[in-house]
Amino acid sequence: MVVVGSLIWVDDELTLLRRSSIGMIFQAYNLIPVLTAAENIAVPAVVGNQRERDYAGRLAESLEMVGLAEHRDKLPSQLSGGQQQRVAIARALFNRPPVVLADEPTGNLDSEAGGEVLALLRGLADQLGNAVVMVTHDPRAAAVGDAVVLLRDGLVAGRLALEKGATVESRAGSLAGWVADVQTATTSRADA
Repeated sequence: MVVVGSLIWVDDELTLLRRSSIGMIFQAYNLIPVLTAAENIAVPAVVGNQRERDYAGRLAESLEMVGLAEHRDKLPSQLSGGQQQRVAIARALFNRPPVVLADEPTGNLDSEAGGEVLALLRGLADQLGNAVVMVTHDPRAAAVGDAVVLLRDGLVAGRLALEKGATVESRAGSLAGWVADVQTATTSRADA
């Protein structure tokens, strides 16, 4: 049981809330190795006891959305890291949750595949209207967002709204300088 304000959530309600309202993307993809790309994407529907005929159109759309329609019947071991992460993204977005939590979604990818995944996440968030909350140590990944919250020792050390319309390179440069300033300021306060 979880109590939030005056709301009390029991485990079954929390499970339903997570299933319908939160998508999760992991650094290690967390795909089921014996399921195809299409079957991995459809896991939320299967777990929710939906019939295949009810979600088949959404599955085809999800595969198209991440550019993997031609790879629908491949197992994770037959896909590149970037393709596996795109399967994980499609699975996270399958039920069209308003919030997507992404834990280092580019951490296991090379810079090219990582850039493609970030562009896909940004584009899908804009298209579908999801809020993507990403945890990352990569300033280029953080620079794709609208805002950055810097945590230090588990506490919020600073917040920064990123300039709209600026390039990722420009945003990453601004972000790096800001992070250095915040770290210097918090270190100075801790030493005082």
